[in-house]
Amino acid sequence: MPRAKNVIWIMCDQLRHDYLGCTGHPALKTPNIDAMAKRGVRFSNAYVQSPICGPSRMSFYTGRYMRSHGSHWNGWPLRVGEPTLGDHLKKIGVRNVLVGKTHMAPDLEGMKMLGIPPDTIIGVHVVQCGFEPYERDDGLHPTGRPRPRYDAYLREHGYEAENPWEHWANSGADADGSLQNGWLLVHADKAARIPDEHSETPYMTRRAMDFIAESEADGQPWCLHLSYIKPHWPYIAPEPYASMYCAADVLPAVRSPSERQNAHPVFAAYMDMRYSRNMARDEARAKVIPTYMGLITQIDDQMGVLMDFLAKHDLLDTTMIVFTSDHGDYLGDHWMGEKDLFHDASAKIPLIVIDPSPEADAARGTVCDALVEAIDLAPTFVDYFGGKPPGHILEGRSLMPLLRGKTPADWRKVVFSEYDYAMQDVRLMLNQPIERCRLFMVFDGRWKYIHASGFRPMLYDLASDPQELVDRGEDASCAEVIAQLQAALFDWALHPNDHITTSREKIAAYADNQLQVKGGVLIGIWDEAELAAIRKKFEQRASQ
Repeated sequence: MPRAKNVIWIMCDQLRHDYLGCTGHPALKTPNIDAMAKRGVRFSNAYVQSPICGPSRMSFYTGRYMRSHGSHWNGWPLRVGEPTLGDHLKKIGVRNVLVGKTHMAPDLEGMKMLGIPPDTIIGVHVVQCGFEPYERDDGLHPTGRPRPRYDAYLREHGYEAENPWEHWANSGADADGSLQNGWLLVHADKAARIPDEHSETPYMTRRAMDFIAESEADGQPWCLHLSYIKPHWPYIAPEPYASMYCAADVLPAVRSPSERQNAHPVFAAYMDMRYSRNMARDEARAKVIPTYMGLITQIDDQMGVLMDFLAKHDLLDTTMIVFTSDHGDYLGDHWMGEKDLFHDASAKIPLIVIDPSPEADAARGTVCDALVEAIDLAPTFVDYFGGKPPGHILEGRSLMPLLRGKTPADWRKVVFSEYDYAMQDVRLMLNQPIERCRLFMVFDGRWKYIHASGFRPMLYDLASDPQELVDRGEDASCAEVIAQLQAALFDWALHPNDHITTSREKIAAYADNQLQVKGGVLIGIWDEAELAAIRKKFEQRASQ
């Protein structure tokens, strides 16, 4: 019997597109990820559908834009009935398994209204965003929150504390042994209090390998989402990664004093957020970025462990491997911290896809510049497993042609991303109504247009200004470009894939085959002769 196809979908949290060796970082050591790029296709223009964890991930997991799935912010429940990748894979007999983070909040109110207990088989499927949770760990565990299984693991290895995740894995120690809280940026240059082997990234790799080993017994195809917590904050790493890089490895900040002068009101408000003010400081960048880089190299080392494991289990020839991130991290660029806005540091992601099929051999090691969206992964997985992506539900497009060196003639000309800042202090700074706190990005490969409800637009020309330092939203010479991208946004906004209960094939068949008349609903027909003529056409079409 031939071995079943599988997918390993690796996602890092807050990993910038340009913080890998294969994407051009001059100091970062990522040999294993670089080797993955040589075995597959690296996509150089991949964008998330929202530059923040929760909404971005809900777009990944549903294959739908934020405007369609409705989860606009971290902690906003994904409504009951919203189709997920797990629903699509279940129909074709594929397990959809989670190890790590989803950042998904369940719609408990909707489940209660429908009488779905969270602890039933259906309830778990809904609560876990369509995943079978082998081990879910959303990565942030301050004291007072529900505790992760990882806490028990640390205690089993002698790391006792009220909060082992924080006090051991995400804190450092002073010379006298006192805790240095890893949440605080000032301690980012300290080593975590546990050795590498017991830190979160190797732990999650081992849990993924545990699942893979256990799954060999049943032979059922699976899609495993290995979702790492790092290099997301708290920015703290165990040795040897804590001291692997230094301030000399930190690239100069991508920013200009002119960005602060006459800045767009929304951009100005974000530059004034606490995390932006702190990360814009050279002192903070010198402490945080070397640790951020160390956490990335730790992930790279674990990619080596995982690839060796797959090779030993004879899985490399049947397993699609995807490496990506849920969004980036400004790291002080553009006077910003965190993510949130649409500069490439935030909205663009690394994306490497290895298709093991012989048909993909010609494209191995290539870089694809096509405009790609995060929502393209869900239809790609369905397609890879031999299913037909439901186009009336999924708003992304399968990457399978691109993985085999073929770009469809009708491939998208623009990508879209969205953001809702209603939950942040920015809304109060700008005195905006909740319903108007919306930002939309349209990018055509050169021009990046940002619509900000209630304000003028922002516009960047990445051909002449690849670092996105000059906002040309008020430049009269760009009026035609703005009009074109506004039209693209308008057309996109008016045509969501919201026929989720009725397929396109069913809609087409209804009119094409005159099913209303065939069903005996004879609206507007004059007499028996006209009815007979209509029925004769049915007969002629059926005989062709």
